[in-house]
Amino acid sequence: MAAELTAHELIARHRPTLDQALEAIRTRAYWSPHPEHPKAYGENGSLDMAAGKAAFEALHGTRLDLGQPGTDGWVDGETSPYGIEPGVSYPHADLDELLPAMRAGMRSWRDAGAETRAVVCLEILKRISDRTMEFAQAVMHTSGQAFMMAFQAGGPHAQDRGMEAVAYAYAEQVRTPGTAEWTKPQGKRDPLALTKRFTPVPRGIALVIGCNTFPTWNGYPGLFASLATGNAVLVKPHPARCCRSR
Repeated sequence: MAAELTAHELIARHRPTLDQALEAIRTRAYWSPHPEHPKAYGENGSLDMAAGKAAFEALHGTRLDLGQPGTDGWVDGETSPYGIEPGVSYPHADLDELLPAMRAGMRSWRDAGAETRAVVCLEILKRISDRTMEFAQAVMHTSGQAFMMAFQAGGPHAQDRGMEAVAYAYAEQVRTPGTAEWTKPQGKRDPLALTKRFTPVPRGIALVIGCNTFPTWNGYPGLFASLATGNAVLVKPHPARCCRSR
């Protein structure tokens, strides 16, 4: 379990990366912090190919327990197109309990502010990047892709799309100042003065349905754009994914 980090620690860690991403969307120049060659992994806390495969195999026969409210059962019975049976069970949710809990959590997430939300998203992406080789195995065995496609499209290229979404979401939220002093002359009377505060308002609960061909590449943009703008996100696997129930 990774250590908890304060907002100040996250900003110190990820603000330089956010600034580089903002510069990239401004100039449209190439930039990526996510290596797209397998040999780049295995250092600085990231998993190499063997460790990623071992981490994926360690999930076999386990429950993906997210600790979320409303879990009323488990869904299992998946078979990989490569012939293995991962035996991973996923939570089945009672939406009448889960959705209100998601709405309740949105207020504090909104109040955290655009910068904190952005750096939290970048921390998520960094942890995903460190486990790219594990994700590659998961994408391979759910989509039926060859390993290199599952690695590149499901790993660094998908992470790039997630980071781009965070950068655009942040840029739009800070385009309007958080506070403004507004003063209107009133002739002989004292001027009318207001201190205005502007808060980006989330739209609500977002739904991401996993694509059965490129689940992370197509899923990350909407997922991270919604999170970065203060929304809760419900992720549902695609019912026609290749890793199918018997």
